[in-house]
Amino acid sequence: MTQRRDFIKQAGALALGSLLPFESVFAAEKLTVGVIYVGSKGDYGYNQAQAQAAAVIKKLPNVKVVEEENVPETVAVQKSMEAMIEQDGATLIFATSFGYFDPHVLKMAAKYPKIRFAHCGGLWKQGNPPNIASYFGYIDECQYLNGVVAGHMSKTKKLGFVAAKPIPQVLRNINAFTLGAQSVDPSITTHVIFTGDWSMPVKEAEATNSLVDQGCDVLTCHVDGPKVVIETAEKRGAMSCGYHASQAALAPKGYLTGAEWDWATPYQTLVADAQAGKPQPNILRGGLKEGFVKMSPYGAKVTPDAKKNADTIKAQMMAGQFAIFKGPLKDNKGGTAIAAGTNYAQTDITLESMNYLVAGVVGQI
Repeated sequence: MTQRRDFIKQAGALALGSLLPFESVFAAEKLTVGVIYVGSKGDYGYNQAQAQAAAVIKKLPNVKVVEEENVPETVAVQKSMEAMIEQDGATLIFATSFGYFDPHVLKMAAKYPKIRFAHCGGLWKQGNPPNIASYFGYIDECQYLNGVVAGHMSKTKKLGFVAAKPIPQVLRNINAFTLGAQSVDPSITTHVIFTGDWSMPVKEAEATNSLVDQGCDVLTCHVDGPKVVIETAEKRGAMSCGYHASQAALAPKGYLTGAEWDWATPYQTLVADAQAGKPQPNILRGGLKEGFVKMSPYGAKVTPDAKKNADTIKAQMMAGQFAIFKGPLKDNKGGTAIAAGTNYAQTDITLESMNYLVAGVVGQI
């Protein structure tokens, strides 16, 4: 790979001076997009969801997509971004992993102010380079609906959640899942195990088995590749709700539904802006209503009552008439998480610094 890129770089430098004016015009009409993944594109999870969006923009007119898998959250991603810019001619880079942002995307965006960078995770803030678009979605809406279905289907009233790190986005999903289940039965508890990193298959399997051993009969997760969690739950006879992409094929008996990203929506928006020469947004967010997230189809096991309840709430979310996080709400330490009379819209920036687990979650940050 390195030799190929070095050759392309040298050849490009030699050929640059010989470009004719009409060749430059035709080149300007096309857009080369770089997409970088921290894991495998076929991980049944986070990276697969991003790759599905890349596959959509590949079909757009005058768009070329250059992809690279398994790029760690180190200086390696800076080298990958630079190679895509210098050698492949990419002018829009999707750096898809959360840990790519600081310092890697920040450094590259400052070095290449005319290149557009898109980062997944909602981390851009005032003072960061203006050529960065931060795209993210309100997938806690789908996790709430996962919880509603899980609440109907659980016999033990104990749910399991395998989580990577206790950052706000993960806590928001754990809490939404729990609140969705508790809307069906307030006595339901969610048992959480944090593995410590985004991709730790052995620990994910151990955590799943431990949760099933504790009596949890519906499991979900927030890790990069849910494959291990879903497959392990299926082997143990437990039900599951997916995350990132559909894992229905991995659990034909126990898969209930899932919270999926639909990254094609922001990808297409950012590509269209680049092709039209429009300024890119620094913050690009959306939920079910905006088509940034979606639900997996219901599994065969899901009851009519569970479907009806979840569909009713989903319709309210689509209409902008449903608040997941509203007071009074206690945390799992007995304190007040949200005061009575306070309702947070999905767009409220306060939710992006969430640092608590709600009452009914068994686990610690």
